[in-house]
Amino acid sequence: MNKVKKYLVNLLKKSRTQQGFTLIEMVVVVAIIVLLVLIIAPNLMKQKKNADTKTSDAFKSTLQTQVDLYKDEKKLDGKVDFTTLHKDKYLTDDQFKKSANYDVNDDGEVIAKSSPAK
Repeated sequence: MNKVKKYLVNLLKKSRTQQGFTLIEMVVVVAIIVLLVLIIAPNLMKQKKNADTKTSDAFKSTLQTQVDLYKDEKKLDGKVDFTTLHKDKYLTDDQFKKSANYDVNDDGEVIAKSSPAK
């Protein structure tokens, strides 16, 4: 009978063990999460920068196509500006707003405006 009693007491002790996480376990989990963020964050920033660059290049290519199309259709050799393109419906309103960051040089090439020095 004594063995059965010890067995039952031992079973009850096991079932009453702590159900939550200890402080050390929580600190380890938080530390792992922080390490993962530190590893991933720079890569995400680099990917965002690459995406912005590719978007800018694609828009510049669109503007160049519109300038070339306009010059071909109007049989022009001189400089063209985006206001004229917008007025003649070669650029949408949204494209015209975004074109403020670009300019057309004397050769008819679309170039990005240089940002002012800070």
